[in-house]
Amino acid sequence: MYKLSGTSIIGFARGKLAEAGFTAIDPSTGKTLEPRYSHASTAEVYEAADLAYRAFHHYRNASGKVKGKFLRRIAANIEQLDETLTPRAVAETALPVARIRSETQRTCNQLRLFAELVEEGSWVDARIDSADPNRTPVRKPDVRSLLKPLGPVVVFCASNFPLAFSVAGGDTASALAAGNPVIVKAHHAHPGTAELVGLAVSEAVRHCELPEGVFSVLFGPGNGVGTQLVKHPLIKAGGFTGSRAGGLALLQAAASRTEPIPFYAEMSSVNPIFIFPGALAERAGDIAAGLHASVTLGAGQFCTNPGLIFLPQDGSEEFVNKLRELISATPDFTMLTLGISDAYCHGIDKLVRSSRVKLIAGPERIKEGCGACAALLQTTVESFLADEDLSAEVFGPSTLLITYAETSQLIEVARRLEGQLTATIHATQTELRRATELAGLLEQKAGRILVNGFPTGVEVGHAMVHGGPFPATSDGRSTSVGTRAAFRFTRTVCYQDYPDFALPEELKNDNPLGIWRLIDGKLTRKAI
Repeated sequence: MYKLSGTSIIGFARGKLAEAGFTAIDPSTGKTLEPRYSHASTAEVYEAADLAYRAFHHYRNASGKVKGKFLRRIAANIEQLDETLTPRAVAETALPVARIRSETQRTCNQLRLFAELVEEGSWVDARIDSADPNRTPVRKPDVRSLLKPLGPVVVFCASNFPLAFSVAGGDTASALAAGNPVIVKAHHAHPGTAELVGLAVSEAVRHCELPEGVFSVLFGPGNGVGTQLVKHPLIKAGGFTGSRAGGLALLQAAASRTEPIPFYAEMSSVNPIFIFPGALAERAGDIAAGLHASVTLGAGQFCTNPGLIFLPQDGSEEFVNKLRELISATPDFTMLTLGISDAYCHGIDKLVRSSRVKLIAGPERIKEGCGACAALLQTTVESFLADEDLSAEVFGPSTLLITYAETSQLIEVARRLEGQLTATIHATQTELRRATELAGLLEQKAGRILVNGFPTGVEVGHAMVHGGPFPATSDGRSTSVGTRAAFRFTRTVCYQDYPDFALPEELKNDNPLGIWRLIDGKLTRKAI
């Protein structure tokens, strides 16, 4: 359907071929994949930003019906790419066909979920406080407010999700739903996938007769093109999923601008699991099997991969033996990139060299290229609390078992933890009732708390929170998954004593959109 050119998508135009560039690499073979991708020039960065700024003046006022149609068209276009998109994504990531197709459907489903949100319209949180001219000593004015979009948003694609957290993924979908043009900084690991999806989005812009600057995709290094985008004065917000080092660098760039902007970075999480004695006694085998599946899913390359497992030192032999057996029998993996593979092997090696840690199942040798083995390591809670390096994220198919003698030790562990995307408790009903202090601490440490489950697998819905306190994310008040994600790219605008005809549709007296509104403190769809 679309032919790869290796150049950026700038509105409805294509970027120029440049001397500086790169090619994608098939992680399973190490071979390069054509075409060669040109780095966007500074002039092209500025052109994309200028187009987005000009498009914003139109798109910010687009109705929910128009935005819904646009988001649905993007989803339909992506689905039509299957025969081209799937083999390219597989070649660039070494992920299986089933995973790519599942992720494609997830991407399209979340686009349609945001379409439903904006078509219904109540998400703007319209509020009206009626005037009272007779109030003394000062009259009460008519005050109305709602959420409005910020402006052009830059979105950084994630290496581990070539579709769901990339060109048309959650950050893009939520920003577009809120009324913001988007400039995507493609990831170097899967540029062909990015170009195909980018062309599908661009076609949807044309089809819906929206301004061309509503969407662009730029190729190039994060410390070059990405930093230029974040620092550009016309960019008003950013979204990022990736490493802590990359996220912090971009966050600093966003904060150091003359006009600082919000930058939502998802960066680092070890997703601790706390197993209580009663739960272990009841279902050690089931917990071990579920944990193994969670740790090794997608070669452990998920932001919710469980990296720390706290379990009682007494009565855990069956669990440890079962998990060791499963890890030892796990086939080798091909990881997404050489950089991710190298970082994983370095992280395992660093743990193994610690006198506090024992490798109980895992690699006997470092794999070549992008290869990696699952690994299981063990230490004690005393060693864990004495060495903060043991709490560092190792991105890949490994986990660290930490044994404890008393459940009271888990309180100190929870206090010491950094911010997390998830935290999980495995406990009986009785144990859970007694674990209120631990649960309360975990509420302060994680964005999502699970009971008797496993954190991999993030449901896309209205209630989901995929975020957490720093360093899980740069802003623990937000989520990058689910319809709440749209709020990141908005600000509240208030209108005082405005004539009805000049108000946004959502705030007019007769409520022409029929949305839910908070009028004088009560939710209603009634007109005034």
